[in-house]
Amino acid sequence: MAKGEGAEQYSNASLLNKSVSSDSIKTRLSVCNKICYAIGGAPYQITGCALGFFLQLYLLDVAQLDPFYASIILFVGRAWDAVTDPTVGFLVSRSPWTRFGRMMPWILLSTPFAVMSYFLIWYVPPFEHGKVIWYIFFYCIFQTLQTCFHVPYSALTMFITSEQKERDSATAYRMTVEVLGTVLGTAIQGQIVGNAHAPCLSSNSSIPPSHNISDHSLQHTRNAYMIASAVICSMYILCAVVLFCGVREHEAVGIKSKPMPFLQGIKMVMGYGPYAKLVMGFLFTSLAFMLLFANILMFFFLSFFLFLPVQVSATLAIPFWQWFLTRFGKKMAAYVGSLSAVPFMIMVVCVPRNLIITYFVSFASGVAVAAAFLLPWSMLPDVVDDFQVQNPDSTGHEAIFYSFYVFFTKFASGISLGVSTLSLDFAGYITRGCSQPKEVDLTLKLLVSAAPIALIFIGLGILYTYPITEERRQGNRKILQELRDEADSESDSTEVTEMI
Repeated sequence: MAKGEGAEQYSNASLLNKSVSSDSIKTRLSVCNKICYAIGGAPYQITGCALGFFLQLYLLDVAQLDPFYASIILFVGRAWDAVTDPTVGFLVSRSPWTRFGRMMPWILLSTPFAVMSYFLIWYVPPFEHGKVIWYIFFYCIFQTLQTCFHVPYSALTMFITSEQKERDSATAYRMTVEVLGTVLGTAIQGQIVGNAHAPCLSSNSSIPPSHNISDHSLQHTRNAYMIASAVICSMYILCAVVLFCGVREHEAVGIKSKPMPFLQGIKMVMGYGPYAKLVMGFLFTSLAFMLLFANILMFFFLSFFLFLPVQVSATLAIPFWQWFLTRFGKKMAAYVGSLSAVPFMIMVVCVPRNLIITYFVSFASGVAVAAAFLLPWSMLPDVVDDFQVQNPDSTGHEAIFYSFYVFFTKFASGISLGVSTLSLDFAGYITRGCSQPKEVDLTLKLLVSAAPIALIFIGLGILYTYPITEERRQGNRKILQELRDEADSESDSTEVTEMI
């Protein structure tokens, strides 16, 4: 009898050891898992790149809207995220776990509707008076649906593994693919649309714009935008399918706290000091780069492929920044990476507009762009971990943390586009003009150089107060690992007792 009990206990102990070993394996991600996870971030960058670089030109030159109304559309579309991002984050955090996880259903269900609304943004309706309403409506709808995709996808970082090292590695893969996504967004949209743009108007032309260009030429340009949007929509769907098939979402182990009210959850997250300092610091640095990219196409006379050297060098530089942050710390990497863009912003207005010099400086600036892509998303999980250590009885708020950061980055993009368009309007921008007034040239120089540099220094000043050092981050990792081991041990002990 005792011998039988001993054998049974040995069997149960072996089962327990096997379970613990299996749980440890789950925290390790294969290269295939990381690549599939990274591919899921491409749709956000591809569509964001196309909208950020080309929507302003499209509204002004193809849809032929007044610059004032174009600025209203751009600003309202981004400002709408003030409602959608926190709301979606809150709803995701309260969503029940399904057989596919908590984040995956949001990603899958939003994809087809996001694709349809994105396509309709690039369609010119057959009526004149309701154009502004048309673009505001579908732009806001797309922003909402894209939020339903991107907020759960961003928070998915916390649920594919519990290991900080694995999350950092997966984030590096993700940023590499997202930079490649910006390359694809620029290449696809630029290649299809670049040669189809209507010719510019000479400054002494007395013929109104609507009569200076043939209907056939304008329709050709509109068709090119629709073809480009159809290609991007196909890639959006493909990336969502790869993400779903190649990534498994794991439920977090630990104490499950009760869902809290919406306003209380927002107050708790936004009132957390390290998170607020991180978000505000990168808000200003992100706004600097967005302001630069929103206007540099016009500054260099619509050279759509100017950004390809930037994006290629950014893709190559991400592994370097991943090594740099592991060697010198994430905070130091944020400083060095952001400041490395300042020489480019100065040279872009001081050096004569020579094509070779421009492409060389653009390639060099991609190193800073890589840091701007990688560092915020690499540091955000550390803030979530720090919050969990400080508030061990309050869990399940990952989506809220990520949703507010997504909101601030989108809002910064909206501000950059709105301010840029209004500034050009006040400076006397001539739609499709072959030449622009001197005031427009001066405004563009301020928007691509002086203003971004000032924003970078403001952002780095805020980031200086960011309190999570490498020592604190490693301490949090050990504390959380002990909590998970304790929770796993209690769970496995309960299962063994029930089996006995």
